[in-house]
Amino acid sequence: MRIYAVADIHGRPEKLAKIRTHTERRNPDVIVVAGDITNYFNTDGVVCELASLSVPVLAIRGNTDLPKVNRLFESFPNVIGLHLNPTIVSDRIIIGIDGTIAVPFRSRLAFREKRLRNYVKAHLDEGSILVAHPPPLGTLDLAFGRFHVGSRCVAQIVRESEPLLLICGHIHEHSGTAPLGKTLVVNASMNRKSSGAIIDIQADRSLHVEILGVDAGMTP
Repeated sequence: MRIYAVADIHGRPEKLAKIRTHTERRNPDVIVVAGDITNYFNTDGVVCELASLSVPVLAIRGNTDLPKVNRLFESFPNVIGLHLNPTIVSDRIIIGIDGTIAVPFRSRLAFREKRLRNYVKAHLDEGSILVAHPPPLGTLDLAFGRFHVGSRCVAQIVRESEPLLLICGHIHEHSGTAPLGKTLVVNASMNRKSSGAIIDIQADRSLHVEILGVDAGMTP
C-alpha cells in the first residue's frame, strides 16, 4: 500500500500543482491530507482541485478550514472526510479527527469529549492509521525552536492505542518522521523544504517513508 501524505496546503496553487505531479509520478493508492487544506478562502476551488486527482483523497480539516469544507467533501465521490469515519483501504483502517488550535500555542482537538476519544481508539489497532492535524505533544511539534505545541489528546490516543502510523502536519518547520512508542509519526507538512511524504506499507507492516523535497520529481 502506498500513501501520499500531505498537510498545510493552505490553498496555494503551487502546492496543489506539486501534489498533482507527485501523484502522477509516484502512483500512490491513496492521498491523505492532514488538514489546513484551505486558507479560509476559495474553499470550493481547492477541494475541487483535489477531487480531480486520479486516486482517492482522504482528508480532515485543520484550523484554517471552515466547517463548510466537510460539506464539500460530501459533494465529490473521490473525496472522503475521515473525521470519526473509519475507512478501509487495502485492508487497513484509516480514521481521522478534525483539529484546531488554542490561542496562543497549545494545540487541541476540536472535539475533546471522552466519548469521542474512545470512539477513535475503538477503531485503532497495531495495523491501523490515525490522521490528525496537530502532532502529538512532544513529537515533531517544536515551534520557534522553543515551544512544544502538539496535542496532549493525540499523544494520549497514540500511546493507548498504538496504531501503526500517525499522519499529521500543522508544525511546518518539523516535517519528517519520529517514533512514538510503537507508532511512527509522519509530519507531512508542505513547506519550503518538503512536498509531503510517500509512505509504503508492506504486508508484514514494515514501513518505508520518503520525505519529498520541494523539487523532487518536478523535472523530467
